[in-house]
Amino acid sequence: MNIEVKVPILPESVADATVAAWHKQPGESIYRDENLVDLETDKVVLEVPSPVDGVIGKIVCDTGATVTSGELLAVIEEGAVADAPESADETTGRSTAEAAAPAGAAPAAVSAPAAQTEKLSPAARRVAEEAGADVSRLAGSGRGGRITKGDVIHYVRQGAPAGPRPEERIKMTRLRSRVAERMKQAQNTAAILTSFNEVDLKAVMDLRRKYKDAFQQEHDVKLGLMSFFVQAVCDALRKYPIVNASLEGNEIVYHGFQDIGIAVSTERGLMVPILRNAQHLSLADAERAIREFAGKARDGRIALEDLQGGTFTITNGGTFGSLLSTPLLNPPQSAILGMHAIKDRPVVVEGKILARPMMFIALSYDHRIIDGKEAVLFLVAVKEALEDPARLLLGL
Repeated sequence: MNIEVKVPILPESVADATVAAWHKQPGESIYRDENLVDLETDKVVLEVPSPVDGVIGKIVCDTGATVTSGELLAVIEEGAVADAPESADETTGRSTAEAAAPAGAAPAAVSAPAAQTEKLSPAARRVAEEAGADVSRLAGSGRGGRITKGDVIHYVRQGAPAGPRPEERIKMTRLRSRVAERMKQAQNTAAILTSFNEVDLKAVMDLRRKYKDAFQQEHDVKLGLMSFFVQAVCDALRKYPIVNASLEGNEIVYHGFQDIGIAVSTERGLMVPILRNAQHLSLADAERAIREFAGKARDGRIALEDLQGGTFTITNGGTFGSLLSTPLLNPPQSAILGMHAIKDRPVVVEGKILARPMMFIALSYDHRIIDGKEAVLFLVAVKEALEDPARLLLGL
């Protein structure tokens, strides 16, 4: 019986997808739930599994094709058995595919073993296939030994012969194109202004140092810095709800909830998973959610619904050493908070010059609906909450 494999129903915000990579070819066997093809959307890479055991009868859409919901991708012959895999020639040691090749023909690129292929991210697999690279001995730098796109590019470049300075052209992924489009949209439509402040994080650092072991033992998650910022931001948004609002036409939409986006850098580009109803999350809840989202985003397992919505965003360039920056808005949100590197700097405290762990924070906002006064007071509220965390517990 022939089984049709179609493009899954895409969300309303995703019009179409691109066929990124086929994991099976016609004539090859496949098991139920085994990944057949990767579809790249503006937001994530979707894996389309086989609905049955069988053999690939026909592939309808080539790699790079644009497809929409419900469109036919492939046909699987259910229950059939594929031909036996090619075996090595007993006398020459070459595979049957190599033995059948005409004399003088260049040998085909050696593909990686199945176990190694599973460690390839979709982007890395595509680069390896285009370059004809043998990645069977390549060690991945990603989580769990996963081979990243950067690993493959570096591997290919290292193996290139010496000569003139090489250039490489790689088409932008849909995610990268979408991020570029949205960032340019933000610059073209919003009146973006950025205000700055600095925070003395000694109180937060002391709390983390004192309770980190007990916290991890109790909640099975590390006490990080981001959860404090999430709570401080939620408290400041409660005081200045216009910063949590968005502009739709001539109307200002005030959101009675605080869905906080946490920017995560991945090999495919920037992703912003959303902490829903962050105003109700404890420090432990926030840390667990952030850890889960970060892992899913970097492993390519993030779901579309994890990235949709959001009323405010926090981005931390400090993890890469950024001392100061002006973050761009994430439309239709009206504001974004940028965190930066923590540096010991001399600060006057009660008439004495002391070394304190200081961080610059930046709030970029849409000046069309947020006035400078509200932006500055919002930053001050975040600063006061972090410099005296007890204010969060007391609701001050």
